Amino acid sequence: MTIKRTVKRVLDGDTFETYRKVRGSNYIRIANVNAPEKHQFGGRGATARLKRQIQGKVVTLKPVGRSYSRIVAKVRHNRRLVR
Repeated sequence: MTIKRTVKRVLDGDTFETYRKVRGSNYIRIANVNAPEKHQFGGRGATARLKRQIQGKVVTLKPVGRSYSRIVAKVRHNRRLVR
């Protein structure tokens, strides 16, 4: 099952928030991506890159699990996998 959502804001290099909930959560973590946190070396760059890719855009999500209160999903924009 795939779900389309608009990205409200990017939180860091592998997590973002959507306007509408997906399975009870607005927070999505990109599956198979482990970007540095904002305060770690490379974190600001990873966050900026993800913002350029998807912030404010419609993405397609394929949920694969949960991590804490976030949905873990494979994410695509314009048919390309977001990494």
